[in-house]
Amino acid sequence: MPIELTQSFYFEAAHTLRRYVEGESESSRRVHGHTYHAEVTLRGEPDPSTGMVMDLGVVRRELAVLRERLDHHFLDEVEGIGPPTLENLCAFIARELKTTIPLVVRVAVFRPASGDRATLFVD
Repeated sequence: MPIELTQSFYFEAAHTLRRYVEGESESSRRVHGHTYHAEVTLRGEPDPSTGMVMDLGVVRRELAVLRERLDHHFLDEVEGIGPPTLENLCAFIARELKTTIPLVVRVAVFRPASGDRATLFVD
């Protein structure tokens, strides 16, 4: 029976964003930062010999490589993200991990301080 395995990480980053809601658009256009949290979920059958869906050491290593590309960076300049929305961050993380962690089925990015969250379900 399939099991889901989730690993979390966080990163601090700055960005700008074009918003269309009156009262919020001006401050979003200025450079500002957030603490982002991300959860990456894998789904698969545990290997009978190891009991693992995937070795968490491998998952953590790949997340550390990705985190290095995001942490303390200006997201507007990170190639492949596009406008740095929560939605685009989810898609970016999923694309970047899919080659090394093919069992990725869900990516969530959230900012607890503001209560915002986006979740991408990977096909």
